[in-house]
Amino acid sequence: MNIFWFIPTHGDSRYLGTSEGARQVSHDYLKQVAQAADSLGYEGVLIPTGRSCEDPWVVAASLLPVTQRLKFLVAVRPGLHQPSLAARMAATFDRLSGGRLLINLVTGGDQTELEGDGVFLDHAQRYEQSAEFIRIWREIIARSHTGEAFDFDGQHLQVKGARLLYPSVQQPHPPVYFGGSSEAAHELAAEQVETYLTWGEPPAEVAKKVADVRARAARHGRTVRFGIRLHVIVRETEDEAWQAAERLIGKLDDDTVVRAQAAFSRMDSEGQRRMAALHGNGKRRSRADLEISPNLWAGVGLVRGGAGTALVGDPQTVAARIQAYADLGLDSFVLSGYPHLEEAYRFAELVFPLLPLKLRDKLPGQAVNGPFGEIVANTYAPRVSQS
Repeated sequence: MNIFWFIPTHGDSRYLGTSEGARQVSHDYLKQVAQAADSLGYEGVLIPTGRSCEDPWVVAASLLPVTQRLKFLVAVRPGLHQPSLAARMAATFDRLSGGRLLINLVTGGDQTELEGDGVFLDHAQRYEQSAEFIRIWREIIARSHTGEAFDFDGQHLQVKGARLLYPSVQQPHPPVYFGGSSEAAHELAAEQVETYLTWGEPPAEVAKKVADVRARAARHGRTVRFGIRLHVIVRETEDEAWQAAERLIGKLDDDTVVRAQAAFSRMDSEGQRRMAALHGNGKRRSRADLEISPNLWAGVGLVRGGAGTALVGDPQTVAARIQAYADLGLDSFVLSGYPHLEEAYRFAELVFPLLPLKLRDKLPGQAVNGPFGEIVANTYAPRVSQS
């Protein structure tokens, strides 16, 4: 089980959809979140992409020297990047970081944003282009370890004599993550990526996705790992957690929800359509309507695009829900919470001690080799929890 956190390069707040309690996106703040994740023992961090975000590659590079072991899940965007340039960027980052790069292949689902970036392909064409892109990217980096050049003549992309002189640390290339809910996305994942990520849907729906991608991968003679992207709202008691969830959307007004849902409805993303359906395109607002599966809450998706669900509950319940997804075959959990700095600590303090022992043993603070916590009466170290 690998637990990731999130770098909020599109903003952060205590309340969704309002400037109240909001935080400026600054390097100092992003550095605080990254260093917290690094010191607490998260496997890595996802850095989002899109015109609402600071550039993920620049942000990742800026956070590299202020962290020690944290891995960075950074996006490549077919249509915005050329695969040869993306391969050089990836290999350079991987070398300079000592193998701390993970790649997030992002096809995109917002036609307005894509056209603003110069991409005018429809949904099917974008997945064709993405498949060609990541094939070229993988081959260029893999062949850099033997010095071979690579030719490719596809429908959307072509390279001739593509060569990378400085190989990556990770072989054959940094692992590729990818998410998508359409048939084309499942086929691309099965054929070319290392880890398929789903947004947080009820376990039964996630199980269907896992089974489909796994079967498709088997037909290609491959195996694929699986992960999930979720928000988390964990408190010491169940009631406190649900109160925190209500506060998170407590300052939302109807107009903001309507405008957000109208924007999401124009996207051609199957994943976004599925997220919106969980809360009735913004029409469901009560806890009873938004709790779409035990402790799985769709309130975040009222105004946030992409991943719109959160696990809500006390530490034992949240850990159990995570284990339920793990039992389906998922081993990567990309989590976040508002605000991201405090919630990185809260989740680590409350839930890390309840995770599988093999994972706990490698987390800072879980295997205690010295004083941990505030010394009592100038003499006694706090008793180590045996939970």
